[in-house]
Amino acid sequence: MIEQTFRDYEQHLEQLIALLWDVLPNIITAFITAFVGWWVIRLVDIGVAKFFDKKDYDRTLEQFLEDFISIALKVILLVMVITQLGVETSSLIAMLGAAGLALGLALQGSLSNFAGGILILIFKPFKVGDFISAQGVEGTVKQITVFNTKLTTFSNQAVVIPNGNLSNDKIINYSSEPIRRENLIIGISYSSNIQKAREVVLELCMNDSRIIKEEEKMPAVLVNELAESSVDLAIRYWTNTDEFWPTRFEMVENIKRRFDEEGIEIPFPHRVLVNAAD
Repeated sequence: MIEQTFRDYEQHLEQLIALLWDVLPNIITAFITAFVGWWVIRLVDIGVAKFFDKKDYDRTLEQFLEDFISIALKVILLVMVITQLGVETSSLIAMLGAAGLALGLALQGSLSNFAGGILILIFKPFKVGDFISAQGVEGTVKQITVFNTKLTTFSNQAVVIPNGNLSNDKIINYSSEPIRRENLIIGISYSSNIQKAREVVLELCMNDSRIIKEEEKMPAVLVNELAESSVDLAIRYWTNTDEFWPTRFEMVENIKRRFDEEGIEIPFPHRVLVNAAD
C-alpha cells in the first residue's frame, strides 16, 4: 500500500515537472515581455511629457492625454503578457469588449460629459479666468475638468456645469476679446433737447480716459427708438474688457447727474391718484 502511494506520488511529481518544463518558456517570455514593455512605456511617458512641455495646450488636457496614453499602453502590454501565458487572444478581446460595453451603457451620462470636456479642452471656447454666460448662469471660470466646469458667480456662489450640456449649448465669452463695446440705452423726455443730451454724453465720454478714442472706435450717441414715453438714446463706446463694468457703472451715474444739472428729463412712470369721494 505504501509502495503504491509512493509510486503515485512519483508519477504526479513527474507530471508536474513536465508541465513546468512545458510552460516555463512561456513564463520566461511573458516576464521578459512585461519587463521590456514596462521600460518602453516609461520612455514613452517621458517623451509625451516633453512633447507637451513644448506645446501651449491646457494643462488639464495635457495631463489627461498623458494618463490616457499611459493607461492604453499598459492595457496593450497586459494583453501581450497574458497571450504569452497561453490565453487565447480572441477570448480575451471578447471579454474586454463585453466589459467595455456594459461599462459604457452604465455610464452614458458620464461619457457624454467626458466627450464634452475633451471638446472644450481642445477647442478652448473659454479658459480659466474668463467671464462667461452659459446654461442660464453668468460667472468666472474657476476650474475646467474632463467632466464638468466650475464657475463663480457675482454673488460668490459656486456653480458646477456638466461639460456635456456646456459643449452642446450657446456660450458667451465676455473675456475672449481685449476690448468691448457698450450699447447703453438711456431715455429722455420728448420735451428735452436731443442735441443737448448728445453733447452732454459725448463730453462725458471724451473726458473719461478709459474710453477709447481711436478713429474707428470714437464714442457715439444715436437715437435708438422713439418709444411710447421717451426718446431712447443709444450710447456706444469702447473700453478695455477689464475696465468695462467700472466704466459702465460710473457712466450711468454721471449721465444722471449731468442731465439733472442741464435740465434734461429722464422720464419715469407717473400715477394719478383719484379720490373716490370727488
